[in-house]
Amino acid sequence: MSLPKVSSNPHIRSAADTRLIMFTVILSLVPALGYGIYNFGPRALLVTLCCIVTCVLSELVMELILKKKIRISDFSACVTGLLIALNLPVSIPLWQAALGCVFAIVVVRELFGGLGKNFMNPALAGRCFLIISFPSAMTDFATDAYTGATPLAVLKSGGAVNVKDMFFGSIPGTIGETSVLMLLIGAALLILTGVIDLWIPGSYILSFIVFVCLFGSHGFDPAFISAHLAGGGLMLGAFFMATDYVTRPVSKKGQVVFGIFLGIMTGIFRLFGPSAEGVSYAIILGNCIVPLIDKFTVPVPFGVSPSEFRKGGKK
Repeated sequence: MSLPKVSSNPHIRSAADTRLIMFTVILSLVPALGYGIYNFGPRALLVTLCCIVTCVLSELVMELILKKKIRISDFSACVTGLLIALNLPVSIPLWQAALGCVFAIVVVRELFGGLGKNFMNPALAGRCFLIISFPSAMTDFATDAYTGATPLAVLKSGGAVNVKDMFFGSIPGTIGETSVLMLLIGAALLILTGVIDLWIPGSYILSFIVFVCLFGSHGFDPAFISAHLAGGGLMLGAFFMATDYVTRPVSKKGQVVFGIFLGIMTGIFRLFGPSAEGVSYAIILGNCIVPLIDKFTVPVPFGVSPSEFRKGGKK
């Protein structure tokens, strides 16, 4: 009689590696990128290529300098560059877009140890860096097709918006955030392939809806709520940014807490802050408290005292 084989964890393995996951994310973002190019013209593609190339080269240079294993073939830098591009206005100068990409890869990711060790989402960190450094360029959404303010800015000033146009994407905004339909198609691909689940996006969106109903001065107004859901980078952030494996909580309970925090913070920024948007700052702040969320939500191992486990002990 042969004895069963016993090995150390993990006991459940998956054939999906980093390269496959990142490639799936890229495919899921193609609909939003394609519509962005259609909506804003060829320069949207130029900005996107600039960001992707800059991120890949930045990662390669840092790995050569630090004498680390070359990992550009895992597509992680491509995903970062693509996400940064989708969060930028089409009119941004290319050198500014490239600078944001260098900050995201070099400062936020590589200087903290590389992929898997960054404590905040590199793409959103790069976007926030550009907003702080070049606020005029990052809030200039005027193009040949659009000259007015973004729907969220109109909504914040008390004006009326066309939710149908916001859903399909015929509005000013960043390259990848305008079409909710295209983002939902990409999100469906991620969900169906098992790359993400609905714990974070679901709790994020639901808590944001509740916050808007309670503090938005409109009560339960479907038109007002729909406009906030379709406007800005909420869908892009909820499905493609907040679900980042590295910067999200480990447990399902922690992910729900994380999503609720994001919903509340986004509501605070949008309704009470000076800006009409708030998704980027909400997720960055959420990334910063993920270690605290994990401390109180990660399941305690069998046979270990909860109090000692929270302190880092064994029993």
